[in-house]
Amino acid sequence: MGDIDLNLLPALDALLAEGSVTGAARRLGLSSSAMSRTLARLRSATGDPLLVRAGRGLVPTPHAAELRTRVHDMTRAVQAVLSPRTDRLDVATLDRTFTIRANEGFVGLFAAPLVTAVTEAAPHVRLRFAPKPVKDATPLREGEIDLEIGVPGAFAPEVRTHFLFRDTFVGVTAAGHRLLSAAITPQRYAACRHVVVSRRGIATGPVDTALAALGLHRRIVAIMPGFPDALRIARRSDLVALVPQSCLGVDPSSDAAIGDGLVTFPLPVPTPEIMISAMWHPRMTADPAHRWLRDIVAAVCRR
Repeated sequence: MGDIDLNLLPALDALLAEGSVTGAARRLGLSSSAMSRTLARLRSATGDPLLVRAGRGLVPTPHAAELRTRVHDMTRAVQAVLSPRTDRLDVATLDRTFTIRANEGFVGLFAAPLVTAVTEAAPHVRLRFAPKPVKDATPLREGEIDLEIGVPGAFAPEVRTHFLFRDTFVGVTAAGHRLLSAAITPQRYAACRHVVVSRRGIATGPVDTALAALGLHRRIVAIMPGFPDALRIARRSDLVALVPQSCLGVDPSSDAAIGDGLVTFPLPVPTPEIMISAMWHPRMTADPAHRWLRDIVAAVCRR
């Protein structure tokens, strides 16, 4: 479209509506001479005089009369396409399925209140929670998922993020575990047998870095694909599990029973906080329905 100047379209619309160079100039905020030059360009572009002298006024040619309605509709359509969206989202009538990819901890803690909040506001909206086997931006890019929940890291340069909450790792053992019989020191913690979670089979993490600084290391005897798996192992053995606090919904500042024969405790070594965010592809940033979903996810996480 290198030879087409779309600025001529509103000018032609004004000329055909007003039937006057002066009137069209007034409508567009131009001088009469500038509008006369624009009319000359329009005549050249269309190969038609468009407006011709009839007494003291101008009348449209048959071609101009034929174009009047089409040009008006096209002008409004172009303006609508190239203007910010002003339509308001009616969530009560919104009929859409959103796919959220998150780990088991987020689903276990937030899925129920999120489904409740969404369905109360938008009864025709469906939430699909997808498994998170690997950290891959391809499903976001290809539109297979709408929202990713997790740690951004080196995810993908174009992905947009919104911080949701801070998480931290806590230790979990079976009730009555010998580790709970006295103060939990780095030495006593490291001396236990451990179960860890890694989808990629990586056994070590920030806890091991902190222990190594003290000349200690854990004895890891099991690597599980998910946190519920690690909790099941800890419940039925003497292994110590390491899971995010959000998996349990407990306060890591003090020992707290979590039921089902498990007890959580704060780690005896410092570990960095986990920054959990919502992530999406930038093509969805301006979508009103997607923006509503992001807002309601953030609100549920704050609560």
